[in-house]
This record gives sequence, C-alpha cells and structure tokens, in this order.
Amino acid sequence: MIVWRRHVAPCESIDRCDPRCGCPIYQEFRVGAKRFRKTLKTRNWQKALADARRIELEGFTNKPKPSPVIAEATEKFLADAQARDLKEASLDKFRLVFKHLQAFAADKGLVFMSDFDLSNLREFRATWKNQNESARVKLGNLKAFFRFCHEANWIQANHASKIKPGKVIDPVIIPLTSEECQKILKACDEHSHKKNAKRLRALVLVMRFTGLRIRDTVTLRRDSIQNGKLFLRTAKTGQDVWCPLPPEVTKALDAIPDLNNHPYYFWSGKSKPKAAVGDYQRALQKVFTGAGVPRAYPHLFRHTFATQLLQDGASVQSVAALLGHSKSSMTEKRYSHWIKGRQENLELEVKKSWANLGSAHEEQKPERNAVIIIPKQKKAAPEARTRRASHR
Repeated sequence: MIVWRRHVAPCESIDRCDPRCGCPIYQEFRVGAKRFRKTLKTRNWQKALADARRIELEGFTNKPKPSPVIAEATEKFLADAQARDLKEASLDKFRLVFKHLQAFAADKGLVFMSDFDLSNLREFRATWKNQNESARVKLGNLKAFFRFCHEANWIQANHASKIKPGKVIDPVIIPLTSEECQKILKACDEHSHKKNAKRLRALVLVMRFTGLRIRDTVTLRRDSIQNGKLFLRTAKTGQDVWCPLPPEVTKALDAIPDLNNHPYYFWSGKSKPKAAVGDYQRALQKVFTGAGVPRAYPHLFRHTFATQLLQDGASVQSVAALLGHSKSSMTEKRYSHWIKGRQENLELEVKKSWANLGSAHEEQKPERNAVIIIPKQKKAAPEARTRRASHR
C-alpha cells in the first residue's frame, strides 16, 4: 500500500509525501494488474500513516481466511451451482446479479468480498430497477451468494441476510380477448417474411392453447407431440405436462418446414436458448404493435390459457398441473379472482347475509315501534286530604 498526497490549488508543493501540506491524502494498492485508489479521509500525515497500518493489520488478523476477489468468488459459486445441476435459466439469473454486483463494486472501489458491509449492500439494492416478484427473486439470489461466501469462511458475517425484501404487489391480470387474439394472428399472417410468418403464427397458437412459457415453446421438439397431444418436461420446475392440441395448432406446426429432419420447430439448436428467446420476443413485440394490441406480451398467453380454464370451471389442481406449477397454492395465489367456483360461493354467502339481515330487521321492528305506557297515579280523596291536614 502506498500513501500519497494529491495536491490541489493553491498549493505549490510538488512533494507527494509532504507532511506539512494540507492537501487530501490517498492510499493506492494493486490487485493483479489493476490499480485502485481510495481516499483516507484525512489531511493529517501522521494519522494517515496510522490508518494505513491499521488497515493492513486488520486485513491479515481479522479475516479467518484470505478473502477472495469478487470475480473469483462469483466464479466459484457458479461452478458449485453447475455441480448441483441447476437449470440454465437459474444460472443466467445469477450471472446477471454478479454482473451488476461487479459493476457496483468497481464504481465504489470494492475489491474483496470482505469489503462489503450492510451499508453498501443496501446501496447496491437501491440501484435495482426490478420491482415486485423480480426484485424478490434477485434479492434471494444475492442472499444465496453471500450465504455461500459466509459458509466458505470468506466473510465474517452474512450482511445480505439482514436486507428485508420489498413489498410485492401482484399486478391485476387482464387476459387477452378473442378479438385481440384474432388481431395478433392476422398480423402474423401479414408478416413480410413468409417462413417467419408461419413460425410466428404457430408460436402464438402453441402458447395460447398450451400455456407454455416462451422459452419452453421456442425450444419445443418435434418428437414431443404424439397423437395430437403435447408432452414436455418444463425447464423451470421439471413437472411433466400433457396437453391435447386443437387441430388449428397441429396444422400450424405442420406448416413449418422441416429441413434435414431438424429436431426443433422454432430453434436452430446452434445458439443459446436465451438468444433465440430474445429474437422471438423482439419479433413478437413488432407483431403486437402492428396488430394494435400494444399491451400484449408473450407471458400473457399463459395467463389467458389459465384464466380461461378457471372461468370454465376447471379445478385449481388441474390448472396447476397443466401450467407445470409444483404447488397448486402458487396457481391459487396468482389466479384466485378468476376461479369460477370460488366467486359463485362468495356471491352465495353475500346473498345469505342479506336474508339474515332482513329477518333480524323484521324481528326488531316491533320492539322499536312499541309504546311504553306509564300508568298515572290516582289522586287522593278529599277526606284523606282533610285527615292529613288535621294531623299536621
């Protein structure tokens, strides 16, 4: 570590170690080939030297193990996650968190994992643009990473565990109407590229009538459809999904050209699934705009599929199985206001309360209108009044 002064006007000194100068003092150190500079927040030369010695001593004595560089720690965490057979979608979310974390650390001059404390972690969380469920998932991934570092004895305390999640406000789900779906299909047919038009139409129909996520639809294999039914082990939860397909969907899938017995309908298999999903998302956004349905997005087809089943009287357990949810409580929480049986029961209970209130009103009505008659006292006879006067 090097301690030096940074001379500012009107100082005329050129000595970077001038003990009499009143200019700010900085510390400088290197990690590998990268150089870092941080202020010591003092202008006193003796105090700066003492602080530098204390920092060096604390760096060797207070840490149970040498704390790794942030990039090294993230690589070790990802290697462990791959060894645990985490899905690629989950690994991509961790990589995104680590990308933002390293950019924040570089801006703040943080090098080692031990440099993080509760204050700068809260400051890092404040830079997120995520909201609701996405913010909760991102915070959970950050906590998992710092828990991994704490268990490896790289940091003394898991400060991330003290960060409280924000309030999650579930947005109101408004499914697509049949008219909006027809507009989107018409816009797919009017696409300038004929082959892409067939793929986009088939993609929309599969998502609408199966409830698959866009990633699962883009990576749909040709051998997953048997006898007019769709079989797929979804990539996110690992739940098996069997779903019958309408003739319109199978016809649209058959219209996609099969070149050299390619195993996928929409994906080439050469690029990463994430890149292919991004391409289709951008193409669909243009289709939604051209169809005059700008509020549409790919996952809304999944919501439309689920709400239509619930409105038609399907059970929550059946819808959860078709969506690939590991627990039916997840489906009930998201689509509770669309469950037909529950809404009918709620209306019935309210009507019962009306009847009870009416009968109670009729029973209490005579009591409120009853007149209490107080009997008048009888006047004393004249003889009795005379006797009383004589006694007086």
